[in-house]
Amino acid sequence: GYDRPSPDHANAKVILLLSSHLETGHYFNPHAQRIMEGKQAGAKLVVVDPRMSNTASHADLWLAPWPGSEAAILLAIASYLLRTRRIDAAYLERWFNWRTYMTNLHPSEPADFATFLDKLEAEYSPYTFEFAAEEAQVPVERIEELAALVAGCDHKLSAHVWRSAAAGNLGGWQVARALWFVLALSGSIGTTGGTAPNGWNKFIPHGPNMPPPNEHWNELTWPAEYPLSCNEMSILLPYFLDEKRGRLEVYFSRVFNPVWTYPDGFSWLSALTDPEKVGLHVALTPNWSETAEFADYVLPMGHSAERHDTQSYETHSSKWLSFRQPVRRVAMERLGRPVSDTRDANPGEVWEENEFWFELSWRIDPDGSLGIRQYFESPYRPGEKITVDEYYRWVFENSVPGLPEKAAAAGVTPLAYMRKLGAVVVADSLYRQDERALTEIELAGVSADTDGVLRRPVTLDDAPPLVGEAGAVGVRHEDGTTTAGWLSPSRKLEVYSPTMRDWGWPEYATPGYIESHVSRRKIDVTRGELVLVPTFRLPTLIHTRSGNAKYLNEISNSHPLWLNSTDAARAGVQTTDLVRLSTEIGHLVARVWVTEGIRPGVCALSHHMGRWRLHEDEGSRWVTGRVDITHPDGPDSWLLRYRSGVAPFTSKDPDSARIWWDDPGVHQNLAFGVHPDPWSGMHCWLQKVVLEPAHEGDRYGDVYVDRQRAKQVYRDWLALARPTLGPGGQRRPEFLMRPVKPTRRAFRSGPASGAAVSDVTR
Repeated sequence: GYDRPSPDHANAKVILLLSSHLETGHYFNPHAQRIMEGKQAGAKLVVVDPRMSNTASHADLWLAPWPGSEAAILLAIASYLLRTRRIDAAYLERWFNWRTYMTNLHPSEPADFATFLDKLEAEYSPYTFEFAAEEAQVPVERIEELAALVAGCDHKLSAHVWRSAAAGNLGGWQVARALWFVLALSGSIGTTGGTAPNGWNKFIPHGPNMPPPNEHWNELTWPAEYPLSCNEMSILLPYFLDEKRGRLEVYFSRVFNPVWTYPDGFSWLSALTDPEKVGLHVALTPNWSETAEFADYVLPMGHSAERHDTQSYETHSSKWLSFRQPVRRVAMERLGRPVSDTRDANPGEVWEENEFWFELSWRIDPDGSLGIRQYFESPYRPGEKITVDEYYRWVFENSVPGLPEKAAAAGVTPLAYMRKLGAVVVADSLYRQDERALTEIELAGVSADTDGVLRRPVTLDDAPPLVGEAGAVGVRHEDGTTTAGWLSPSRKLEVYSPTMRDWGWPEYATPGYIESHVSRRKIDVTRGELVLVPTFRLPTLIHTRSGNAKYLNEISNSHPLWLNSTDAARAGVQTTDLVRLSTEIGHLVARVWVTEGIRPGVCALSHHMGRWRLHEDEGSRWVTGRVDITHPDGPDSWLLRYRSGVAPFTSKDPDSARIWWDDPGVHQNLAFGVHPDPWSGMHCWLQKVVLEPAHEGDRYGDVYVDRQRAKQVYRDWLALARPTLGPGGQRRPEFLMRPVKPTRRAFRSGPASGAAVSDVTR
């Protein structure tokens, strides 16, 4: 149910990164610091990434595998650990749902732990080092070396699979699952120097007047085809609108740039400009963006220094909460100039988001008759509109454990404490939270089911938590102890997943290896076919949110296609040559950089770049080129072509006249069809491309898309899904993470549930 790990890098013995996480992952600064602390303390750093990076250059062992083979490598390590019994057997016996594994897969065998280990070893025996080496196209000795490091980690294996392989490949979720499998076998989950789930180390406070859960299911964001999706299926929204599954009366794109960021951005452009699909589009954004270009209203939101906000993330084994504040507003108030509206302090018309939503809600429901206004009323002045100060005052007084006591000891209010210090530690040294003993309050009114899961009675009107099942509080072990456990249905680590079985995928009930859509067998390099990696990040840029950062854009001022010398020689190209990369829905034109820093058979274009604007005097001219969008071969053909690149311009900042670079980059995502993974729903980012010298008439930065081909790709990938209702007619397993979960009744399909299949949020 958790969506990312929380590695304890600083105390690790082995650090395993399936990415360039040291320099470009979440969370860059705090994790980079702790990775280097771990290395300085003697930890071995292993990097698995087809591209050379600063992270790989610091590694004790770097594997550059064929993309998509990472799960095979990890399962070969798991097989080795099982074969040699270099495992934490006591941990596995207590925390694996091994009895469920035996009941479902080996019902005629003795249901004891020793037999389970034998059967598990046999299941993974095909994953040999040789098999993994062949899949990954790396020397077998490298995989053996990695396995030996993991086997000797002494419960201190910290690992991260930041997007990369998991987000790139068909079945990429099995990479994350295989990694967690290895962590469990080595006894490194939640330990000092090991890897915990991020939920153990991230704190989410709640505000006042929380509304009750709703009873409706939104088929546009949680469609029937993807009941196991990790997050909303927003990449498919334009296609769902095209199929008339619903219509958006009002659409808020909040710090969200799908025209640029998502695959097949022309589908978004088409939907956002069609009033039959989207009635009103409001872009809430701190930066001008390609999506804002097609909004009815563009409302400038504050950056972190222009708004109030709390933040917390998994930097190490603790929970903390920090408090952002609008700098000018705070300064004015300290100078004796009270501010009641952030627009009176911020530059331009920047309105902090909290105040906007407070005001909008009262404008929509001025007399409270719609039942909306009540959730935006002051908890201190009944019937009056809540203010930002009152909102955070309530949060810090009521929703942050230990903060009121710390503030009282300092002789100030909780709000004043956070305004002065800016952060508070909520809890520290949060290891092995699965073993946290349940309190008497938690145990009140619970009963154990046949698997030992402790539950309170619930009804269909109850709502599940963010992660986990409604009413479940923990697990009773065979030794009689009761602990919090995990947030899975069994409250254990599920080496066998009844969820996969019940939702129509029994063949993937255990950790496995799914061949990627860009596996080595599906790429013919002799025909110019390559795997394009479009997801690697530059440590200087942030998605499309750093377009106004002049120094960062000066540092990262070009967008080369990384190409191995072997592939360059085969294609007859060299550094600075223009090449055409053809995808399944079109093509793009990039400039080559020949390098040994990427493995043969793979090419790469970094994220962030390829920014554009339609008009001369709008957008961030530090980073964008001016483009035309035309339809050269009919209405379903779309061509984006630069009219001009980045160039000096006159502004209040004299540095704008000193711009010396001209490369805006290539908007590669436009040329990608949607690839929704049939299990996780994740877009599978890696692309099969054909590389050839640029054609006559091609220009740098060209992106051409055939929308009919794009629609066919959508249909092909949609056909891989298995729309399935789970036990009791459930639309989705209620334990899976989902924000703003509705009632359990809404999770169930049919007239009795009170939520029809056709319900959509308008």
